[in-house]
Amino acid sequence: IDFGSGKYALVCLFSDASPLKGVTVTVPGHATGTPAVLPVTYNDLIPPAKTYQAETETALKVLAPETATLAAAVRSGNLTAARRDWLTAHLQYETLGDAYDAFGHFDTEIDGRADATGVASPQWTGFYRLEYGLWRGQSLASLVPVASGLNSDVDQLAAWWQTQQVPLADLGRRAHEVIENALEFQLTGHDDYGSGTTLASTVASITASRVLLALLHPLLAPRYPGLPAVYTGLSQLQSLLEKEQLPNGWWVPVSALPDSARLAIDAACGQVLQELAPVASITEPRNTVNDF
Repeated sequence: IDFGSGKYALVCLFSDASPLKGVTVTVPGHATGTPAVLPVTYNDLIPPAKTYQAETETALKVLAPETATLAAAVRSGNLTAARRDWLTAHLQYETLGDAYDAFGHFDTEIDGRADATGVASPQWTGFYRLEYGLWRGQSLASLVPVASGLNSDVDQLAAWWQTQQVPLADLGRRAHEVIENALEFQLTGHDDYGSGTTLASTVASITASRVLLALLHPLLAPRYPGLPAVYTGLSQLQSLLEKEQLPNGWWVPVSALPDSARLAIDAACGQVLQELAPVASITEPRNTVNDF
């Protein structure tokens, strides 16, 4: 922190002892310094955390029937319907903004990548495993256990989520992290197992970030002058992505993007990540003297 001109005494706050105040130090001259940010307390974050908990529970209740429909399409042997229903359900999951282990082990089972296990491992399950099979010519009969397992895991997640508490510090982090994950895994094509829909997944991640920002807006608006640039950046990125949606509802794969489009998308994503970066620090809950 760059302290501007003035008199300062730093205070250390402890959970099991009285605050400790240092000596007063004078910064001479007419230095501007870093603008101060009013601390966000744990009490400030409890209402948005409860709202986020409830909204995620509602979204999971939407997801569960979608994975049931997907499993039914796989069992029926209808490849076109299975692919369509896969995309619908997967995008719904991506809007939930799972980051910082929000869903614990369920995320590995529901949306885990094949990086650790390999694509041939029976331990690889979930959306990406099903995507791999649906777009790589595997028989739908062989994918019935995968689709049924996915539906079962989503049902279990929905039940488990009702018993959880959202870590307060994670709200601001996830607003940034979901976009960062999109840049690393979706916009690089890493998570494309055949459907070519990682741009759509990135749009879903933008939705997830917007949900969190909306909950945190009352806290961020008076503390972060750069907040309008966050919304502008997310809109710009989303606009660039939506240009790559095809008339039939599917999407241009990242691998097929012209260089100019890919560079523009990557640049827009990088810029909005810079604008989002302060959100986690600003909303990190801090103890204050009044808390003791």
